[in-house]
Amino acid sequence: MKEDYYEILGISKSATAAEIKKAYRKKALQYHPDKNPGDSSAEEKFKKSAEAYEILSDADKKARYDQFGHSAFEGGGGGGFGGGGMNMDDIFSQFGDIFGGGFGGGGFGGFGGGGGQRRVKGSNLRIRVSLTLDEIANGVEKKVKVKRKVQAEGVTYKTCSTCNGRGQVTKIQNTILGRMQTAAVCSTCGGSGQILDGKPGDSDAQGLKVVEETVSINIPAGVEEGMQLKVPNKGNDAPGNGVPGDLLVAIETQEHSTLKREGDNLHYDLYVSISEAVLGTSKEIDAVGGKVRIKLEAGIQSGKILRLRGKGITSLNGYGAGDILVHVNVWTPKELNKEQKEFFEKMQGNDNFEPKPEKSDKSFFEKVKDMFS
Repeated sequence: MKEDYYEILGISKSATAAEIKKAYRKKALQYHPDKNPGDSSAEEKFKKSAEAYEILSDADKKARYDQFGHSAFEGGGGGGFGGGGMNMDDIFSQFGDIFGGGFGGGGFGGFGGGGGQRRVKGSNLRIRVSLTLDEIANGVEKKVKVKRKVQAEGVTYKTCSTCNGRGQVTKIQNTILGRMQTAAVCSTCGGSGQILDGKPGDSDAQGLKVVEETVSINIPAGVEEGMQLKVPNKGNDAPGNGVPGDLLVAIETQEHSTLKREGDNLHYDLYVSISEAVLGTSKEIDAVGGKVRIKLEAGIQSGKILRLRGKGITSLNGYGAGDILVHVNVWTPKELNKEQKEFFEKMQGNDNFEPKPEKSDKSFFEKVKDMFS
């Protein structure tokens, strides 16, 4: 079971953005690999701290985590690191600015005096995936074709002469406070420490070429319109020894013909005739994955709501499924033949046809309140 993000950073759920940032910086300084060489336990804590900060520093992700926990980001929906498999280069590239001048000339690892070149990350790709209600309810594996840039076969690189392969350049300036040393990403190689040496004719200026690739995307049950999932390392390659970007998948939902979604619940409008309402009947209605048959008792009233428990959408947090709420509507005919009209004229004033609502028959406002409680 994954550790609580708040516990990892040693903060409370009411912590402010500034307190979250301060706590993360403290943990990063404590467990940074440069301070703990060869200590795999410290490196793991360093990664966990970065993962916790990546979620808690984003207001939207923090709100989802507070509501659903770690399951809100299963399948790569968390953004940033996708909830696991932390990459040290990703941590440095995304959070390098938070460390200030804590180490060396102004950074960690690939950014400062800790040494070693920075591995450049390729650009992300973004696509949209349209899902049916059944796919959303049960989860689905989608295979999509993506055009992405990869390193061309035969491309070669050499050490950047500007930074001598370090990926950064150091400058010393005289100030009123004394001699100050600063470090910046090498503008020649972009921080990779390498520059293009030779490339085939079918590649671009960075030695990359476009290929079409089939990518498998595991989409968890319960996703909603506008959510974004991440498939790591399926974006564009980076030149040299860089790491690929990610494939970001935006979720779109297709409208169902009869079922309307509200959170994990589904709503269904069922229309019955007056005779069916009076005598009772059974009806087949749409549900996730097929049809279900429900029984209507004799004398059922228009506006009655029947709840089919567990027949709705599987919850994204993994705690069961929502319900189908069947709204019963008694259909009143607009035109009657002579025989039908005579029958209803005879029933006017008949005590059995007079409205006699009971205390158990809830008002419209009470029904609405029940739906949202």
